[in-house]
Amino acid sequence: MPNDLTDMVSVRYMVDDVDAAIDFYTKHLGFTLRMSAAPAFADVARGQLRLLLSGPTSSAGRPMPDGTVPAPGGWNRIHLIVGDIAAEVDRLRDAGLTFRNDIVKGPGGQQILLEDPSGNVVELFQPAGG
Repeated sequence: MPNDLTDMVSVRYMVDDVDAAIDFYTKHLGFTLRMSAAPAFADVARGQLRLLLSGPTSSAGRPMPDGTVPAPGGWNRIHLIVGDIAAEVDRLRDAGLTFRNDIVKGPGGQQILLEDPSGNVVELFQPAGG
């Protein structure tokens, strides 16, 4: 895992429960915990991907000037490559995790959308021919 943050790609996800998000990403998707300030914030990484998990009490969770409160669950997502999507889906379903759809096949490969405990999306993708 790179130590220089300029060598990492950082993505922020708003989450409802930082501890549940840490467990989800480290237990099921191979992320490593870099730092936890739960319940407000945590920093997990997988390779050069740094995922910032911001809870409702984090500075990122503060209301906007118009009163809008940042919330999880949109359609933007991180994209993780897997070698055998069917086996990965079976493993994650057996662990009781939730998907938004079934495996979709296209010219570039196959994908499915996994939800974290707050409803944020993680795309699992198996390239064509992989």
